[in-house]
Amino acid sequence: MSEQAGPETLVTADMIERKGVWGVERVSPPVSEADIRKWAIAVYWPETPPPIFWDAAYADGTRWGGIIAPPDFNPFAWPIVTEKPKPAAKPAGSGETKTRKLRGMNGGQVETYGVPMRPGDVITARNRLRDWEERETRLGHTLFTYSELEWRNQDGDLVKRRVSTAIRY
Repeated sequence: MSEQAGPETLVTADMIERKGVWGVERVSPPVSEADIRKWAIAVYWPETPPPIFWDAAYADGTRWGGIIAPPDFNPFAWPIVTEKPKPAAKPAGSGETKTRKLRGMNGGQVETYGVPMRPGDVITARNRLRDWEERETRLGHTLFTYSELEWRNQDGDLVKRRVSTAIRY
């Protein structure tokens, strides 16, 4: 009887090299009250958004002492392109192995919120390949890749952390 070798790993050398390494940071333009109001109106349409997002007089009397942005506000939604974008790298764990082409799907994401964004905030975003795990599933040998996105304000306070899961099999 001969021992059978386990399945080939789906982890690439590039993944091993990038694990835990933060990528290039992006910096948003300063958040404005107008951007927050427009976002809130769009998100809550056709309902009226909560006044904390648009009514300065109301917001001044809250624990925040002023207007704050909805948690899903994206200060990078209005990009100012300063240089030609580089081609996107293949997602971690994508591509082909020696024996087969990989398939993939979105495994979801979990967002954790810190301090709210406020007018005048400048948000810095960075991301990294946080971790992965391989295991046998009903789809066969499967790689679960966890990517982390982090937003911090100009004071270094955590605004948002998102951990996304990509599934390759």
